[in-house]
Amino acid sequence: MILFPLMKNSDEPLRLLLIEDDELSREVLILQMTAQGYQVEPAESGDAALLLLEQMRHRLPDAVLTDLQLPGTSGQDLLHRLRTIMDTGTPLLAMSASQPEDKILSGFDGFLLKPFTMKQLAAALQPNVYPPSNTAPVDGPSTASPSLDEAVYLRFAGSMPPSQLQQLYALCIDDASARLGRMRLAAANADDPAYRKEAHAIKGGCSMVGATELHRLASVAEEGGLSAANHVASLNEMLSACEQLRRILVAREARAKL
Repeated sequence: MILFPLMKNSDEPLRLLLIEDDELSREVLILQMTAQGYQVEPAESGDAALLLLEQMRHRLPDAVLTDLQLPGTSGQDLLHRLRTIMDTGTPLLAMSASQPEDKILSGFDGFLLKPFTMKQLAAALQPNVYPPSNTAPVDGPSTASPSLDEAVYLRFAGSMPPSQLQQLYALCIDDASARLGRMRLAAANADDPAYRKEAHAIKGGCSMVGATELHRLASVAEEGGLSAANHVASLNEMLSACEQLRRILVAREARAKL
């Protein structure tokens, strides 16, 4: 069911500017939004978004959805720049894999905690049509599986061809594996902020595709940082979770071909 494909006074699709630096999260959101009838303009950073808006100045987007942790211009600085460019009344929504402090959200028109549904996005964009209660954070995973949220997987499986589904989850695993390598390097250099940053990125991307165990482990790593009792064991556990998820997906692919 398409929840909010049209503007209130137009037969054109609602045009969204999506600002997300994590490739996996960005691709998942684009897939979900376009399936609901939105027209999406993606940007991988706040600075890239500002350049894009300069090119779009004669036909600005109808709403902006931005991650709060971006390279370069982000947070309140980005919000201020967007307010000077966008039309008055244009919804500016923030999103993150973690609940930020109220002062960080000051000035935004709404906040979405990843992972969020398209119904929650529609509620944030048009609260008079979809009650604000629908924007509440998503509860825990809908399955007891330690590695993969069945409902999320089936939702993607029903909206894209098998080859694209495989590419999506391969991107998740490859992205997490690469970030784990950077976390090991950060640990070797005693760089706690870099370690937590990569863990946060893994948490955000995995939450979007229902990689529940990786999401849980990344959350623990982000919270504990290098001060945790044994971050080496934690990284090894996360790597094992990547391989477990890969095996689950291979088995599902094999069953689908039977």
